[in-house]
Amino acid sequence: MTCIIVEDQPPAQRILKKYIEDIGSLELKGTFSDAIKAMDFLKTENVDLIFLDIHLPKISGMDFLKSLHHPPHIILTTAFPDYALESYEFSVVDYLLKPFSFQRFVKAISKIPIASPPVNTPENTNSLPKTIFIKSGYEHIRINTEDIIFIQSDADYTELITQEKKYLSSEPLRHWEATLPTEQFFRIHKSYLIHTNKIQKVAGNQVYLEGENVLPIGRTYKEVFTNRFLR
Repeated sequence: MTCIIVEDQPPAQRILKKYIEDIGSLELKGTFSDAIKAMDFLKTENVDLIFLDIHLPKISGMDFLKSLHHPPHIILTTAFPDYALESYEFSVVDYLLKPFSFQRFVKAISKIPIASPPVNTPENTNSLPKTIFIKSGYEHIRINTEDIIFIQSDADYTELITQEKKYLSSEPLRHWEATLPTEQFFRIHKSYLIHTNKIQKVAGNQVYLEGENVLPIGRTYKEVFTNRFLR
């Protein structure tokens, strides 16, 4: 899910960036200190979610929200509770009152409705990458995405695990999270990206995958994972 931050206070920007990075399922496309810069960005780019401060210079967050004809999901962030009632007239996802915890941030994200996965018509199926090339040292190795069970981050490299073997890649985990289709791959831990079709069962804080692979669900990822796959 792609998102932007519209927030004029650097400390608040840093907190949101850290939370977005920690949750794993969000991709930050930009951070803007005022609504005008955000408007210019949205003229050429689409995003799924905006973290929007209400008290902004030049144009307030509420006026910015009113100007959006087809707004994406909106999560408001503010130090003042005065606008809570008005904000819900615009069908915002949630209203985060500063300072808010990471747990409260995750709860807000979990309220975003998950779109139904696309029907696998020939056109849609062909749009998903069926093979990828893994950069391993000076080599580029071709691999079928359906063979991947999970990807593990280990320091400065990643391991792509299949039934047959492990492939060592010099690309970081965030590269695979951005490259592979979100309909099939989901991050459950800061160190693990799994192929959701390979899930056999979930028990407590563990995911059981094909090949007798058992992986932990990170505390910061569990609520989003549960809301998306276990309800």
